[in-house]
Amino acid sequence: MQTSRRQPDGPAARARFVNRDGYYVQGQPPYAARAFVEERDAALAPYAPTGFVLLDNRQALGTEWPATTPLMLARYARVRRGEWLRGSFRASGEIYHVLAGSGTSRNGPCQVDWRAGDVFCFDGGEETVHLAGHEDALLWSVTDEPLLSFLGLAPARAFARAAAPLHFGAGPIAEALAAAQHKEDAKGDASNGNAAFIFSSEDGTARRCLPLPSLMLALNSLAPGKAQRPHRHNAAALTLVLDGERCHSVIDGVRHEWEPHTAIITPAGQMHTHCNEGERLARVLIAQDSGMHYYLRSSGFSYD
Repeated sequence: MQTSRRQPDGPAARARFVNRDGYYVQGQPPYAARAFVEERDAALAPYAPTGFVLLDNRQALGTEWPATTPLMLARYARVRRGEWLRGSFRASGEIYHVLAGSGTSRNGPCQVDWRAGDVFCFDGGEETVHLAGHEDALLWSVTDEPLLSFLGLAPARAFARAAAPLHFGAGPIAEALAAAQHKEDAKGDASNGNAAFIFSSEDGTARRCLPLPSLMLALNSLAPGKAQRPHRHNAAALTLVLDGERCHSVIDGVRHEWEPHTAIITPAGQMHTHCNEGERLARVLIAQDSGMHYYLRSSGFSYD
């Protein structure tokens, strides 16, 4: 009778048991708030070539793949005038904010003509091609690439179509923020000067007003002399500074000065506030991995 032998590299040889006590101890390394100033400077350098500048925090996160936070990856896209930049990302979708310049982006059959101040989104699963116009362009982008890398997945085109391409013009964005700020100002002494709206779509409202299933994008303003009420949430946040003087964030007790076009990480669960000590309205674009927490009922939002 023939008997089977255990293979040294087979399933049984790879199997392990883990002590229960060790499992419930936080196994992932903690990471701190951080401002990506060097990456911003590299993207804005006068002679920077067409290409991507990643906000890669993998060393602090202990991941094998590029990541800015555990579930988000941000990058600058520098496109010299008249040049093309191609990107193919392992993500369920792509969010872009135009910091400077104008041009066109194509993803599959979809095309968006953009200019400074616009926001647009594409589905994942296909190559995106950016073409700059008559001047150099700079885009800031956020995806959920680390989430798919962690799960070992690639975006399936049929499923990725869950989020239709979106384009928010700079004019309507400014009008929406002005309306939100007017509503906040009407609160009088009850207001802390912080107004905001969330980018969404007709279909997105079914996913808690998110442009993509896993990611939230919001535009916040903060009136002069005001500060947000300190708060925390389980979603990590990326705060991109658009406009503001003498502004800063305090995250887990550490102060981080605002610099134009610089992104600041707020790690999940850390108490934080944004403060405007200047004389003009401040604006920031905030991306969060809130979609996962809304779905799991674990947003964990609370005030100090």
